[in-house]
Amino acid sequence: MSPAPNTVSASDKARILAQALPYIQRFHGKTMVIKYGGNAMVEPALQQAFAEDVVLLKLVGINPVVVHGGGPQIEAALTRLGKKGKFIQGMRVTDAETMEVVEWVLGGEVQQDIVGLINQVGGKAVGLTGRDGGLIRARKLRMMDAKDPNVEHDVGQVGEIVHVDPAVVQALQDDQFIPVVSPIGFGRNNESYNINADVVAAALAKVLNAEKLLMLTNTPGVLDQQGQLLPELTPAQIDSLAADGVISGGMLPKLAGAIDAVKNGVSAVHIIDGRAAHAMLLDVLTDQAFGTMIRG
Repeated sequence: MSPAPNTVSASDKARILAQALPYIQRFHGKTMVIKYGGNAMVEPALQQAFAEDVVLLKLVGINPVVVHGGGPQIEAALTRLGKKGKFIQGMRVTDAETMEVVEWVLGGEVQQDIVGLINQVGGKAVGLTGRDGGLIRARKLRMMDAKDPNVEHDVGQVGEIVHVDPAVVQALQDDQFIPVVSPIGFGRNNESYNINADVVAAALAKVLNAEKLLMLTNTPGVLDQQGQLLPELTPAQIDSLAADGVISGGMLPKLAGAIDAVKNGVSAVHIIDGRAAHAMLLDVLTDQAFGTMIRG
């Protein structure tokens, strides 16, 4: 009887595992910040694969730190309240009522779902917001128009990061926990700020001296004008693509964070296709690439 078409032979399994060995040795003890968003957050099979990947990275001696988004979940909650989400230059406009929704969706529902998934497959995840341990201090974001610097957009309680204190994250890592961070900061008067999750992930990667910043998204990676994948980019090439309008919308803060990270000590940023199960694990522990890599 012939084997099923998708059966992996014992020799192939051994080859795959052997290929992972040099990457495990190279990254042992290193921190990797993972921005978790897009389809991978809403499809059950991809949720399961993500949780398994994170736990496996921890078990082989890599320190994963998860920063999650939650755009679809926030949008669904706002719709139930009869509110329509609005975006300016990739940032969600956040009035006081929207901020309340963001807090209970991100810091409650989404975060705890991720913590539960990781714990279910054998990890020890702990949820944090920017308030925990004074992790993320923020102030109101002053957003200037991308085309006219004399125009300022009021995006409400959207924050920009003033300071990141990684002590609580480092303490959890040292105790073998996996931190799961919601992108909510606090101001000097204890007010809450909605911060773009890509920006938070990049800031954490910097202060934690992360080896890599991995961003899971809904696209194959960064695409050129013809829709073809760009497997590797430099900050200068990104600036050129943004000026030409090839990069826009939600990809803008993602790539701005990537540039900031690689200019401040992070070895590489990987924008990974989160629609492929285990893409993150394959990207980190094999020669297989699943998106766009940005180096300094």
